[in-house]
Amino acid sequence: MSDTPDVDRLAKSMLLLHGHDDEEHDHGHSPGVGAKSWGKAPDFASDPDRAAAVRASSQADRERYLNSGLASVDCRFCHVAVRVKKLGPAHTSVQWTSEATQRCAHFAEIRSAGGDPARERACPRLADSIRHAVAEGCLEEYSSAPSPGDG
Repeated sequence: MSDTPDVDRLAKSMLLLHGHDDEEHDHGHSPGVGAKSWGKAPDFASDPDRAAAVRASSQADRERYLNSGLASVDCRFCHVAVRVKKLGPAHTSVQWTSEATQRCAHFAEIRSAGGDPARERACPRLADSIRHAVAEGCLEEYSSAPSPGDG
């Protein structure tokens, strides 16, 4: 077979076969010159104020998603500080900084033995400090399950 198939034509026929025809739908966005956009969300190019508001709202959502509920916890053994969100008995989110990773005594022991601390699930000393912070009320434990009094 010496003829190379036209990939664009093949892709378009597959989309048509599955009921997709972008050419007959206006999705409310304006692609660049000569470009064809397949994005579902409008870019509000004709309304800069609305585009700015959408960007600001998206940034606020991103910050809330990444930082909401995080509390600083100090390791009681080596005193590194990490940010922690306790989402339940079996789920803890820990955000390490580069400095904390370098200063963690447990990770330093692994490095000195020739190992890679990135392969470790966690620092057991920090896990103990997190349990202590929850027990002392310094770290709130979030739960996705409704409490018995919730309706």
